[in-house]
Amino acid sequence: MIDYENLGLLNKPFFEEFKTAFAETLEGGWYILGNKVKEFETAYAQYHGSKHCVGLANGLDALTLSLRAFNFAPGDEVIVPSNTYIATILSIAQCGLKPVLVEPDIHTYNIDPEKIEAAITPRTKAIMVVHLYGKSCEMDKITAIKEKHQLVLIEDCAQSHAASFKGQLTGTFGEFGAFSFYPTKNLGALGDAGAVLCNDDTLATAMRRLRNYGSDVKYYNEVVGVNSRLDEVQAAFLLVKFKYLAQITQHKRQLAAIYQEGLKSDFIKPVVHPDYFDVYHIYNIRHERRDALKKYLLDNGVKTDIHYPLPPHQQKAMEGIIDGNSYPISEEIHRTTLSLPCSYCHTKEDIAQVVKVINNF
Repeated sequence: MIDYENLGLLNKPFFEEFKTAFAETLEGGWYILGNKVKEFETAYAQYHGSKHCVGLANGLDALTLSLRAFNFAPGDEVIVPSNTYIATILSIAQCGLKPVLVEPDIHTYNIDPEKIEAAITPRTKAIMVVHLYGKSCEMDKITAIKEKHQLVLIEDCAQSHAASFKGQLTGTFGEFGAFSFYPTKNLGALGDAGAVLCNDDTLATAMRRLRNYGSDVKYYNEVVGVNSRLDEVQAAFLLVKFKYLAQITQHKRQLAAIYQEGLKSDFIKPVVHPDYFDVYHIYNIRHERRDALKKYLLDNGVKTDIHYPLPPHQQKAMEGIIDGNSYPISEEIHRTTLSLPCSYCHTKEDIAQVVKVINNF
């Protein structure tokens, strides 16, 4: 059986370094906002050419606190893609803001820049883009819209570590780049973890204040904050894996290339274009008989996943939060998409076997 993902196998090459990193942290005796967090924040900011990286507890908090840093008024609108993971929209709802959904490009699965301006109203304050599956959005057009309408731009980079558009890394186009280091991500911790990138000193200070009970100085609280601090142990693990991010990325791109070359035209494959450096957090295909294909693969020894089976506007939790409009492009993607094995734990032989099996469907 070829697993869709196997986190134990994925992390096995790093076990010895993890043990050393954990021992250093344990013996150091400082477990909250210590040197490991500072070291990771510095390294991650430098990698992106950003002034600041602020470590947080998870990716959802990275999005939510990015919005909170601007003190938008209740009911202000945030433009967001209609086919994202629900966490993106939860961050907007939890801030008392209104998510305004915009359909994706059917080829890239990312928000369609040509549809954004039609959704802008006097109450629009921000655009929250999502670099889905490890492919950057079309950021030149989106940043032009942001500047024209004087909007805040927040990037959901939960799936796009090391991805770029025209040579510029995701997370560096907007006021905030929000990252998740959930264990399955290309740069994954061994638990929940997140961070934001930014270049503005004032915003970085606001973010550090918000993550730590609204406090700059211990026991003195300037605003109503939360407890959302990157764990010192997770920061230590991330420092280990960060050294191998390029290697992990290269491996996943090599696996994706086997799919791209080997899969028959029966399957709609990811679009490849020289402007985009794709990192394939998820390698997805589309097929009209997706459910039958998924069952066929499982019956023949290949596990898959669906990202995601239900679009946000059809989720029960979103009743009364998202308008009652139809989003047919998003619905089509969610109805037909299938995620194939494409992990650091997989070998090229694994993927060649998946190609052999799927082409017989």
